[in-house]
Amino acid sequence: MTTYDRALGALTGLALGDALGMPTQSLSRAQILADHGAVTGLVDAGPHQRIAAGMRAGSVTDDTEQALLLARLLVEGGGRIAPDVLAAALLAWERGMAARGSLDLLGPSTKRAVERIATGEPPEQAGRDGVTNGAAMRIAPVGIAVAAEPLDVLVDAVVDASFVTHATSLGLGAAAAVAAAVSTGVAGGTLADVLDVAPRAAALGAERGRWVAGGHVGARIAWATRHLPSLPPERWADELDTVVGTSVAAQESVVAAFAIAAAEPDPWRALCLAASVGGDTDTVAAILGAVLGSVHGEGAWPTDAVRRVTEVNELDLPEVVRDLLELREGGR
Repeated sequence: MTTYDRALGALTGLALGDALGMPTQSLSRAQILADHGAVTGLVDAGPHQRIAAGMRAGSVTDDTEQALLLARLLVEGGGRIAPDVLAAALLAWERGMAARGSLDLLGPSTKRAVERIATGEPPEQAGRDGVTNGAAMRIAPVGIAVAAEPLDVLVDAVVDASFVTHATSLGLGAAAAVAAAVSTGVAGGTLADVLDVAPRAAALGAERGRWVAGGHVGARIAWATRHLPSLPPERWADELDTVVGTSVAAQESVVAAFAIAAAEPDPWRALCLAASVGGDTDTVAAILGAVLGSVHGEGAWPTDAVRRVTEVNELDLPEVVRDLLELREGGR
């Protein structure tokens, strides 16, 4: 596989995971089973889906849209994103979604931060309460555009792209873990390499943010990636739901994505599991797809599913990947 194959696999995996989790997001495991059964492929939003009500199979959500927004800003800024530019772009994105009647709007941390900036608060302070997975869900383009070594340079890039909304130890730690995992995979790293670098990057990212109480993301990733594979597969979903957690909290959903990556060797089955566990399924599956796609490449994903998601959302991921890889080459 080439660097391009892996980078395209990461963005494609992100979109596929997002689309798989679209109809199940914010639902309990019991409700998912009642509406869809165990998720095995792309399906329409069901009768109890409120956030993505009426959306057809293959549709992506805020995870993919904000990741592509971040990619565009990275390219336009030559690898850097001014905090006021990111805040304005996110606010404009939400207004566009609201105008279309969507309930898939900014998450709580991002919403609070952009509102603070809109009222004149300095960007350096706006993200002080950002403890959710919003930065982590959209950070994959940074992992494609910036090499993982030296790791502190990558974490600098993560902070630049995230602190305006998620300037906490939890928010930045989670985003750093995802970016480092994707970057390591794009560079040719194995799954073992990816699972090794994520906790170390999370620890570095946590040092850059305002400390907030909560289980450390890096330590939880290290634990969960050992724990889940030690259990029989029939216990994975229950353990993710009741012990690891799949909420919007950064130290739950991001950790869950890495735990599934360590436990399930088949990339597509891994995404389907992520979409079935309940909670913030679209984000868990999107992060997982980005990480696994960077390791296994574009060929890991079913051709028919890729075609469906690409056509439904009118995506041009190859062009985005080429632009991000130009930034990566230029940063060497």
